[in-house]
Amino acid sequence: MLIFVYGTLKRGHSNHGYLRGQTFIDLAITEPRYRLYDLGGYPGMVLEASHGSNIQGEVWEIDAACLKQLDELEGTEIGEYVRELIPLLPPFQDQRVQGYRYLMDVSAASDLGACW
Repeated sequence: MLIFVYGTLKRGHSNHGYLRGQTFIDLAITEPRYRLYDLGGYPGMVLEASHGSNIQGEVWEIDAACLKQLDELEGTEIGEYVRELIPLLPPFQDQRVQGYRYLMDVSAASDLGACW
């Protein structure tokens, strides 16, 4: 499966080791539906359809074992993040690429712009 990453999972960042053995596909940009917020050591991408930005990240091809580890890291079972389809700009607009959207309150967090 294809996964979009935009924070600590990107190459050169602290959690990139979770993607060891997986395949980097390319850089990617979301449709302008999201905002990134500083959550203290990692970013959270939230849906803001009316005031969204194009978030920059990477697309990776991952296996089922890696996906399970990423879901645990992102806290999908406890409701911190949800994994869902992320609409990307070309050349990925027609592909099913998933990513992690932050679900918690960001009212006290700083806006990071398009890239972390």
